Amino acid sequence: MKMDSIVNQPVIATERFNLRPVRKSDAGLLNMYAGDLRVARFTRSIPHPLPPGATEAFVARAQSDTRAEDIWVMDGSDHGLSEVLGVIGLERMERDQSEIGYWVAPAFWNTGIASQAVGALLAANPQGAKTIFAEVFQDNPGSARVLTNAGFEYIGDAEAYCVSRGAKVATWTYLKKLT
Repeated sequence: MKMDSIVNQPVIATERFNLRPVRKSDAGLLNMYAGDLRVARFTRSIPHPLPPGATEAFVARAQSDTRAEDIWVMDGSDHGLSEVLGVIGLERMERDQSEIGYWVAPAFWNTGIASQAVGALLAANPQGAKTIFAEVFQDNPGSARVLTNAGFEYIGDAEAYCVSRGAKVATWTYLKKLT
């Protein structure tokens, strides 16, 4: 029997769920939610349909000792919610900067889950970042509201390639200084 790797990143508690490292046992729910086009189309990197092995590869990357991004599952199981509500991550950048990214399962949209996760991760600042960047597709104003409500400042328009759409998509870019 092979056990999960122990990932060196903190568990971060919120009122309604915990942010915890990704576990192999998350693969089924991650596959179901990330395989939903409504989720994939608002991310840069989730393909649709998900190819075989994509979720397992994601879990392996999240657990790798050489990962460039710390990834947490929004786990509501201690509070009567689903074990996987969504995912949030911080990618390390140069000069004490990180980029935040997240998605929430459609069943939990418009419930404040994303706002609470972003707020908790910013408060914990587990990478010790001085500046956090974020970008959202311009056709996802709900995600933009999450960022502005968390104190991010709009800094400009750009575009990013979206794997599930197979095209470049216009984005809004944000930053938040933490120190």
